[in-house]
Amino acid sequence: MALTINEECINCDVCEPQCPNDAIYMGPEIYIIDPEKCTECVGHHDEPQCMVVCPVDCIDPHPEWKETPDQLMAKFRELQSKKA
Repeated sequence: MALTINEECINCDVCEPQCPNDAIYMGPEIYIIDPEKCTECVGHHDEPQCMVVCPVDCIDPHPEWKETPDQLMAKFRELQSKKA
């Protein structure tokens, strides 16, 4: 499933550069994760890097965007093919 950033975000700027899919960007008030680009780092890392570096634990599973590990890997492959 994709991830989402909740209202606890302090805009510390550490998550955005860690995202290998460029899925994180600054929204009107807090950072936002684009669920169409978020693979929870599947294909890149063993765990979501944004969650690893977040100092306030404000990143949660997206409640409306549920995906299996196989679906996340398929999304990773599709995103990689668009970069080539």
